[in-house]
Amino acid sequence: VATLQKQGGEVLGIQTDLTKTGQIDALASRALERFGVVDILVNNAGGPPPGTFDDLSEMDWRDAVDLTLMSAVELTRRILPGMRAQEWGRIINITSTSVKQPVDGLILSNSIRMAVVAWAKTLANEVGPDQVVINNVCPGYTTTDRLGQLAANIAARDNIEESQVFENWAGLVPLRRLASPEEFANVVVFLASEQAAYVHGTTIAVDGGRSQSVT
Repeated sequence: VATLQKQGGEVLGIQTDLTKTGQIDALASRALERFGVVDILVNNAGGPPPGTFDDLSEMDWRDAVDLTLMSAVELTRRILPGMRAQEWGRIINITSTSVKQPVDGLILSNSIRMAVVAWAKTLANEVGPDQVVINNVCPGYTTTDRLGQLAANIAARDNIEESQVFENWAGLVPLRRLASPEEFANVVVFLASEQAAYVHGTTIAVDGGRSQSVT
């Protein structure tokens, strides 16, 4: 927040647990009070914990639904009316390439992010006449803290170095490297712009060609 403010941006930072409806209400209310209307909503709550089916409890599944699906649904519910009223808006959901090709050890993410994509595609048909554009962006292997957590889990499971896990991942990508967060962010910025006004209801992978799906 401080960095953006130094660059001249008007920034409001609010720490929020997106699995709590009351905190989502407070977040949306403060944003609308400060800015009047939210023109661009990026739903990005991070990902549910890694694990196999046997590793995860019923509560893990319910928590993952709240974090990954319902946070996007409920934030959009509160922000969408203003977008519709002004007949302009951008909703961008951060998902994962697991919606195109499941990732081993991420059964929660693989399952629930598909629900986000289906919800967004359906919503796109409903809000299109109001000129509200909604899309999904799927990061592949990107050098983030979350990827480091997954690498550590795999390294411990397979008794190898974390560096070897990263090398193995890079070998799965036609570009033979992992993405930087900035490369992913550039696509999000494009979708939020006027230049992407006719890109609607789609899911874009930013994965260096790793996904083998043809769609």
